[in-house]
Amino acid sequence: MTVLERAPELREVGAGLTLMANSLRALDSLGLGPALRSSAHAEAPGGIRDRRGRWLSRVDAAEMIRQLGTSALGIHRATLHRILREALPASSLHTGAEVEHVESEPDRATVRHHGPDGPRTLDADLVVGADGLHSRLRTQLWPEIPAPVYAGSTAWRAAVAFPDPIPTAITWGPAAEFGMVPLGEGQVYWYAALNAPPGGHAPDELAAVRDHFGAWHEPIPALLAATPPGVVLRNDIHHLATALPSYVRGRVALLGDAAHAMTPNLGQGAGQAIEDAVVLGAACSGGAEGLPAALAAYDEQRRPRSQAIARASLRAGRYGQQLRNPLALAVRAAALRLIPAGAVLRGMTRQVDWRPPTG
Repeated sequence: MTVLERAPELREVGAGLTLMANSLRALDSLGLGPALRSSAHAEAPGGIRDRRGRWLSRVDAAEMIRQLGTSALGIHRATLHRILREALPASSLHTGAEVEHVESEPDRATVRHHGPDGPRTLDADLVVGADGLHSRLRTQLWPEIPAPVYAGSTAWRAAVAFPDPIPTAITWGPAAEFGMVPLGEGQVYWYAALNAPPGGHAPDELAAVRDHFGAWHEPIPALLAATPPGVVLRNDIHHLATALPSYVRGRVALLGDAAHAMTPNLGQGAGQAIEDAVVLGAACSGGAEGLPAALAAYDEQRRPRSQAIARASLRAGRYGQQLRNPLALAVRAAALRLIPAGAVLRGMTRQVDWRPPTG
């Protein structure tokens, strides 16, 4: 196996993410569970609040564990990268290697890439395209699929030192959302999302977040006060609006955002990529001779589920963070207060109660 990574070096980039039951089961199947649980933070009971801090809906952590067998874990993205990297043979990972072209044939694929030693060509039984939202492989092999489209929201995020205990929670306001996830070891990941035109930037992104969210309930102002300006990341939210007809073309398979880039409203972008990887690995475990059938099985198993979750995530954003009509906001708040906590958890369970292939 050869892993070609475009970045010249693996640095601590990104902020935090939540690993739910599906992600944890998938990573457990790879033998990474102990390392994950020793490096992540089991999420405290939380839920959804309004911008004054009043709870609209609560999640019972004990009931989640009873139903799913595990709590969710908050983890820094760089920590997850490190755990995955340490599980790889060191010789398999090549940094500074940018793939320029892939030629897919019925029984093999050829990869042309450029690295520190100049251009190189590799022959492969299988090429896995995990090259993200703006996937070069998707553009090359599925040219009829339009580029990802703007979902209508921009988002800021950061991981900061914050010793006070806080719950995992989302706060909704008109066309806005603020979320917080404890990462353990005195760190908290926060994110903020807002309806906005695409392409916006501010001279001071942290100040822009304070302008919109600084008067919301505690600990939001305290989290922003604890945030150094230089660590705030801002990205517009895009998704793949036109679903791929297949995740496989010849000896190339796509996974993760390259295959099904989705909005973050269900917290399943990383989870679906992890599921893809585990299912693809299990399907291809028989070796090169059985790859055509294995790739067909991968596509059959993964495309319906991941595309359904992508559609559900888009809907969740429209009725969650992006909702702005005052009457609709009042109706939503009243409905959330009336829905039993068990029903909320069962709704979430439908997305995350997934199990990896056995064996």
